[in-house]
Amino acid sequence: MNSDITLPITLVDGEDNTKVTVLLAHGAGAGMDHEFMADIAKQLSKHDIRVIRFNFPYMVKRAEDGKKCPPDRAPKLLADFEKKIVQYRQDSEHLFLAGKSMGGRMASHLVEHEAVTAVMCLGFPFHPPAKPENYKGEHLANVDKPILILQGERDTFGTKEECASFIFSESVKVDFIPDGDHSFKPRVRSGYTENANRALVVKKMVEFIQQQINMK
Repeated sequence: MNSDITLPITLVDGEDNTKVTVLLAHGAGAGMDHEFMADIAKQLSKHDIRVIRFNFPYMVKRAEDGKKCPPDRAPKLLADFEKKIVQYRQDSEHLFLAGKSMGGRMASHLVEHEAVTAVMCLGFPFHPPAKPENYKGEHLANVDKPILILQGERDTFGTKEECASFIFSESVKVDFIPDGDHSFKPRVRSGYTENANRALVVKKMVEFIQQQINMK
């Protein structure tokens, strides 16, 4: 990639003077400019919500040199996410964290930050596919502030059936997207569509945001 090309540090959807800002973090394999991220951000912004997307450090490097590299370790990801919280905490009355897969898992670890109202996870990676013994959701049993997890019913990182056996705090709400995979895409024969499922995801996110604001 040409080193003279200036890449945006963040991508912003929505107006600056909104009551709600959502920091939306990407998953392990695709950055902030992925079509899924762009679509969710655009749809949320139609509800008077400002959405700020950003790349974690390893994805910034990938965008600059074009070489694939694995995600940074969790401490580095969390430190970078927390910098974004500090940067944008004063911009709106309410700051929400959200993320796709890995980004949502990182967000869930920061839910107790004083500046964060609540967290929304889109396709939580409870475990790698076919490796349920590598469970990554232990902390969800002990959180106090609200977390919304939107999970495809067929998500190989944690199916609806598997989620029934997981232990969650009372502040964690898990809603399922019909016949959805890890990106909420349903099978053709199910009668559901990817667009409809994404619209449902946004609807549930907006409802959750409004509920948290009204409780303040």
